[in-house]
Amino acid sequence: MPRGAACGRCGATIMTELSFHRFSALAPNTFDFSARALVIAGWTGRDRDTLLHHVAELEALGVRRPSSMPVYYRVATGSLTQAAAIQVLGGDTSGEAEPVLMSMPDGLWLGVGSDHTDRKLETLSVALSKQVCAKVVGGDLWDCREIAGHWDELIVRSRIPGPDGGRAQLYQEGRLAQVLPPGQLIEGYAGPAGLPVGTVMFCGTFPAIGGIRPAPWFEMEIEDPILNRRLRHRYRIESLPLVE
Repeated sequence: MPRGAACGRCGATIMTELSFHRFSALAPNTFDFSARALVIAGWTGRDRDTLLHHVAELEALGVRRPSSMPVYYRVATGSLTQAAAIQVLGGDTSGEAEPVLMSMPDGLWLGVGSDHTDRKLETLSVALSKQVCAKVVGGDLWDCREIAGHWDELIVRSRIPGPDGGRAQLYQEGRLAQVLPPGQLIEGYAGPAGLPVGTVMFCGTFPAIGGIRPAPWFEMEIEDPILNRRLRHRYRIESLPLVE
């Protein structure tokens, strides 16, 4: 079977294999990780009034109000990729830069990812829209123990090409102080036992500057202004023809 596939007849646990360069003062290393579960946490903002305003905006576009806030979408682990390019159906998809928690045998690690989403399908079903596009993650991780004391200072950004298709322009930007803290997100999903080993959790995103729109490439990053470092990944988007 190909890497990351599972045998439907034997009932084996579905896992997706990813490889990371882990940055830690304790032991920097390259680590192969078996993703057993993928969770997309949505509506994770700390400010309730801002959250409700955003709900109203999306409802005006036809996107249904979530059943809870935050809400946790289970997504197939096979959608996880570290590729430099993805293929999507049609021209109505776009990326969302997010902090991504990964529960490994030696603790929690932070990466950067994009919850790439089909916006047209999102108006029909948010849960379905989460399933149809790849979820892209970068190849570098930080040890969460080393950033726990300044988590709120971390900055998430994304960039897309400008209107002329040339220089990159800022598409999203926000501090993690605007998002529910990781402990609260984890407990809301998994309870006090913590995030099971093998789980990947996308932790929420920020509004698009100038509105949500497609782009031929998407770049996401997390900046740590305290330790002066960045997690970064860029990928291209190839839109396949939508034939009815």
